[in-house]
Amino acid sequence: MKTLTRLSSWLFLFALCWPPLALASADLEINTPAITSLKNGMQQRHNELAGFYASGAVGLTRDGLVAVRDPAAAPLAQRQAMNSLVAAENQDRKALYREIARANGHPEWEDEVRSTFAQRWISKAAGGWWYQNASGAWAKK
Repeated sequence: MKTLTRLSSWLFLFALCWPPLALASADLEINTPAITSLKNGMQQRHNELAGFYASGAVGLTRDGLVAVRDPAAAPLAQRQAMNSLVAAENQDRKALYREIARANGHPEWEDEVRSTFAQRWISKAAGGWWYQNASGAWAKK
C-alpha cells in the first residue's frame, strides 16, 4: 500500500512538473470571427497563388509559410504580384496561427499550431508543388 501511495504521489508531482504532458491538444478547427476572416482571405488568395505553386515559383516552407522558391519560374510581368501575394499570405498565416492559439486560451501554443499546420499544408499540396523537407531542402511532391 505504501508503494502504491508513493507511486501515486510521484505521478502527481511528475504531472505538475511537466505541464506539456497534462495539456490537451489545441482545437485546430476552432472558429472565431477573426479566424473566419483570415481563412476567407487566404482562400481567395489561394486561387491567385495556385499557378505560382504549379510552376514551382512558390513553395511551402517547413515552418508553415510560403516562399518564392524560383522567381524565374514566373513571368517577369507577374513577379511583383507574386511577391505581394506571398507577403500577404504569410502575414495571414502568422495571424491565423496566433488567433487559433489565442482562441484555445493558450497563446503559448502558437509554435505548435504553426508546426501542425505546416505538416497539413504539405500533406495536402498537389502533386508537382514544391515544399521544404525537414532539413529545409526543397523537394517536389
